[in-house]
Amino acid sequence: MSAHPAEQAAEQPPVLVQIEDGIAWVTLNRPAKRNAINPGIVYNMVRIMEELEANDDCKIMVLTGAGDAFSAGMDLREYFRATDDDPKERTRLFRANGQWQWRWLRYYSKPTIAMVNGWCFGGAFTPLVCCDLAIAAEEATFGLSEINWGIIPAGVVSRALASLVREREAMYYVMTGETFNGRRAAEIGLVNEAVPRERLRERTRELAKVLMEKNPTVLRQAKIAHRMAAEMSWDQAADYLMAKVDQGTFHDPERGRDTAMKQFLDDKAFKPGLGAYQR
Repeated sequence: MSAHPAEQAAEQPPVLVQIEDGIAWVTLNRPAKRNAINPGIVYNMVRIMEELEANDDCKIMVLTGAGDAFSAGMDLREYFRATDDDPKERTRLFRANGQWQWRWLRYYSKPTIAMVNGWCFGGAFTPLVCCDLAIAAEEATFGLSEINWGIIPAGVVSRALASLVREREAMYYVMTGETFNGRRAAEIGLVNEAVPRERLRERTRELAKVLMEKNPTVLRQAKIAHRMAAEMSWDQAADYLMAKVDQGTFHDPERGRDTAMKQFLDDKAFKPGLGAYQR
């Protein structure tokens, strides 16, 4: 006897992972709830990100959502109301959510791409912003609708938004609660680009392949260095970045700097801007 559709849906894991050609496609999997982030997603994302970080088959992590949504934000019932009378679980859940959404995701050792396939609201802005790069479907719908419910964009949503979007645009959407599409998200810098929905996965795969051509040690150093330097003074950044260069050179098993310098200075085979050095 086959299971009832509702039972089959309940049996599905809240996050799916598929690794193909070096890309780990990580899919928030609550399509009936527009992938609203609940404890199941939170704890599974912490586990999955830890596993992928140690998995050599994963070169790039792509975060997306099942069905017609990236994520509708936080699940108000399961995430908030269900923990109102359990302060210990609330604290544990908040800590784990912050761990995967921004503390870890911003400095993840593997490059990350957010693939926004549909609805992206509220709390979903935090992991979207904290991925290194983001591609959206032109038809995707974004919104900070909290103001319409008599609350504010909480968690670290406002902090995340402020790191990418100019204040006038950010204030407009925070204060009006109006929605906007993927094209507008690209215009205000929330995502790198928007493409027709039918090209979304293809374009994301193309971008992932570009990243996989780079020296993985240097790519990791570059992304972390940029995030750290952005919050430093110029003097602090100068000292930090020079130390980061030395650290990268020391830890790079491919000796990429030496190889590129030889190709550029001695072999005359490396032309910056026209492609990666040949490993």
